[in-house]
Amino acid sequence: MRKIVVLEFITLDGVIQAPGGPEEDPSEDFKYGGWVAPYDDEVSNKAMEKILKPSDQLLGRKTFEIWENYWPEHAQYWPGINEVAKYALSKTRTSSDWNNSVFLQDVEDIKKVKASEGLDLHVWGSSELVRLLLQHDLVDEFWLMIHPITLGKGKKLFGDQAIPAAFELKESIVTPKGVIIANYHRAGEVQTGRVGA
Repeated sequence: MRKIVVLEFITLDGVIQAPGGPEEDPSEDFKYGGWVAPYDDEVSNKAMEKILKPSDQLLGRKTFEIWENYWPEHAQYWPGINEVAKYALSKTRTSSDWNNSVFLQDVEDIKKVKASEGLDLHVWGSSELVRLLLQHDLVDEFWLMIHPITLGKGKKLFGDQAIPAAFELKESIVTPKGVIIANYHRAGEVQTGRVGA
């Protein structure tokens, strides 16, 4: 069985929209595209080399459409991205010229892919898809790149639909520019208690 790993550049207030550049996703009048650029440094670049290990991709339709226009022309920045499988959840798309693209219709299709043999499935961006995965307890692991910035408006990572779930911190790095890179693995049910008891 494959793991589903959610990887997100995220602000302190939970925004994940358009971290890479102004043109990436200006929907809903988002004006801060490219907000990760000022925090780039040697430590974060080294961490990204590890995070970008070979994996298949599981994407929402909007993220897929951004990627299918970008990565075929920029593969030198992410070797192997054009060769791995790209699974896109979409009710409107059924084909793409981007090689190794597969379109999924619903959560049951995602469960079938997760249960199959193959590389782990990495989810980038795709805020609606991530919330759907959390609602159905399908996220095995997070890599969160938490940036010391708040943006107020923008697409958020977490909504109210996620089921209660516990995660365990497996690894963390703090970059010189204050980005916390944290790897969390699913760790069972939520535990409660009384403070000081």
